[in-house]
Amino acid sequence: MSQVKKILHGPPALFNQGMMPHFCPGCHYGIMLRALMEALEETGVVRRSVLVTGIGCSMVSAHYIREIDGLVALHGRAPAVATGLKRVLGKDKIIITMQGDGDLSAIGMGEIMHAAARFEKLTTIFLNNANFGTTGGQMAPTSLVGQVTPTSPQGRDCDTDGFPLHMAEILAQIKGVVFSFRGAVNSLKNYNRTRRAMVKGLKNQMEDKGYSFIEVLSACPPSHHFKPAAGLRHVEEVLMKEFPLGEFKDSERPC
Repeated sequence: MSQVKKILHGPPALFNQGMMPHFCPGCHYGIMLRALMEALEETGVVRRSVLVTGIGCSMVSAHYIREIDGLVALHGRAPAVATGLKRVLGKDKIIITMQGDGDLSAIGMGEIMHAAARFEKLTTIFLNNANFGTTGGQMAPTSLVGQVTPTSPQGRDCDTDGFPLHMAEILAQIKGVVFSFRGAVNSLKNYNRTRRAMVKGLKNQMEDKGYSFIEVLSACPPSHHFKPAAGLRHVEEVLMKEFPLGEFKDSERPC
């Protein structure tokens, strides 16, 4: 007897189903992108939003979202491009940056820090998979101590390579940042918390409150050399031990 399959929960209305698959099996970037689409739908700002991506796995993200404007910035420069867009297009435009850990916390470290210090009214989604995923999994500023990569074949050594950067905690210290959060999408509970954080980040910009920073942990099965299903456990058992989930800042407008 043939089985009848019923779709219990389809894709977001904003999803461009004509877009060819881009993300690797087991990568959490696509799940994060779904959370962003749902946040855009909930806040109703998609038609006046611009998504600026950096160089990396997230650079084609805007193509997955119907009715949104998007562009790719030079490596690490998404906050600078977003700043220009916001100042030229005005407060009514919602400018979102989506960047990986290599793009934001390495070559783009100066850009994110100074955009936050300038009190730019932007929303940044930071995708942290603890390596340079696009170029082969090399050690990134967020790679864990002991993590084996092509550029740390013996494992990251704290004596020579230092320690991973905790961007959500770092950005929370800057006065221009009104919201700093770290989440994950490896479970329904974590997904819902992360989606709500994205909604809050968008609403903060709608209210002209200040900079919002949402970090999301992700698995990278090809670089970490495990099967896609193991990515859920990797986030829970490895990444979350180094990068605890939580809300690191939620404040009112500083001036």
